[in-house]
Amino acid sequence: MSTTNTTRKTLGLETVEPAVTPPPASSAETALAKKPKLRGAKSRKRDIHEGLWAKCTKCSAMIYDKEMEETLKVCSKCQHHFPIGARERIHALVETCSFEEINADMTSVDVLKFTGVAAYTSKLEAYQKETGLKDAVITGIAKLGEHRVALGVMDFAFLGGSMGSVVGEKLTRLIEAGTDKGLPVIIFSTSGGARMYEGMFSLMQMAKTCSALAYHSRQKLPYISVLTNPTFAGVMASYATVGDLILAEPAATIGFAGARVIKDTTQAELPPGFQTAEFLLDHGLIDAIVPRKEMKSRLVAYLDFMNRR
Repeated sequence: MSTTNTTRKTLGLETVEPAVTPPPASSAETALAKKPKLRGAKSRKRDIHEGLWAKCTKCSAMIYDKEMEETLKVCSKCQHHFPIGARERIHALVETCSFEEINADMTSVDVLKFTGVAAYTSKLEAYQKETGLKDAVITGIAKLGEHRVALGVMDFAFLGGSMGSVVGEKLTRLIEAGTDKGLPVIIFSTSGGARMYEGMFSLMQMAKTCSALAYHSRQKLPYISVLTNPTFAGVMASYATVGDLILAEPAATIGFAGARVIKDTTQAELPPGFQTAEFLLDHGLIDAIVPRKEMKSRLVAYLDFMNRR
């Protein structure tokens, strides 16, 4: 192997060192061919199947799906409450096999023949297929502890939990059933407001549900309203805020209009977090904030107290 003297400059100093001639091309090709390829990271990524983990939107922790089921979709690190479906919530609340669904087959009708980016009928079909629900609320009679209750649970996954004619009618019939049977009414709300596809028909549900609750109240029967994230607009301005007891989940966003709309309308600086459950508790709009894992036991305790004669 031959060597020659080469000059290298380092930090302004000149040094002389021998230079080695490169090996023959055949030797270099052999060395490269034997070099192992690093593919471990990609194979590991393929082994992690989608749907096994969820990332917390608040603390960015990775949570195993089985753990999410055990904690009722509450982050074990920061206690952030993830959205939960109506049927999952009912299953976590009521006694086993005690829920009897009523008015399960009611579906919305496109009375106004609404046509926008997509037809109302096509949206209904898409959301029914995606969620397995007929509309944005499930209602029925169930047992909670030792108490039989009329229970309604909304689901934000169906058209943003918007209140149309079916939602209003199902809740009204639920309240009337509770009044006839002498049962407490409990409604879990989550909604973006009235359903724009039904125009005035959706706004009429605000008065209808509140009227049914007025009759229920005259019979001195309890009504507990539970606000979850988010609860807004027409729902917030009607049955969600007329409860004998108003509860909320931690950090739930609650209000009538969005913060930007309110700021543009009032031209005033808004206090930070003014649409959170914690702010509303401090200012007397709601009565208590109840974590999801404690919701069943707390509701039973409230019913024990409210049903005392």
